[in-house]
Amino acid sequence: MNKILIIAHAPLAKALRECALLVFPCCAEQVVALDVQPDAAPEDTFNAACQLAQSIQGNLLVLTDLFGATPSNVAQRLVQLCAAQGRQVREVTGANLPMLLRLVCHASLPLEALEQCAVTGGAQGIFAVDVRSGAPACTLLAAHPEQQPSRQAILPHSPRLFPTMIKQPITISYKLTMPALT
Repeated sequence: MNKILIIAHAPLAKALRECALLVFPCCAEQVVALDVQPDAAPEDTFNAACQLAQSIQGNLLVLTDLFGATPSNVAQRLVQLCAAQGRQVREVTGANLPMLLRLVCHASLPLEALEQCAVTGGAQGIFAVDVRSGAPACTLLAAHPEQQPSRQAILPHSPRLFPTMIKQPITISYKLTMPALT
């Protein structure tokens, strides 16, 4: 089974893990978190990440909050070290709760597929909400404003979040709107 290591600016890593545990209490051993403190030396954070990674058995997907920041740089070093040791490991940046919930639901996928699941799950969990209708809407700046693509999002079902709903994934279709570039 794949394991998930979240390395993020404090208190985000542990907060994401705690949120996932509220929805899926059984994922406690599957998701590990390392909060990077603002005054921590990058080398100390890297050593802590290495200790956590060594204690985790199986393939490893490392989530970080912001590409190029200390947590991501530590994760990149960790991923390179683990890969050099022959371990199956991947890193995805931009961690958010929809991404993590999707990963917990699909943790048994092959690691490469799980990595893609993280990217799509994170992106599909981001919506602008229409003020009048309360429906999901999305605004993107596009190189070609005449393009009006469609997109579907599949929300993971959780009986805890949606106790009265039928036990099937929910599909929401919406149209992306592109504002005029000024």
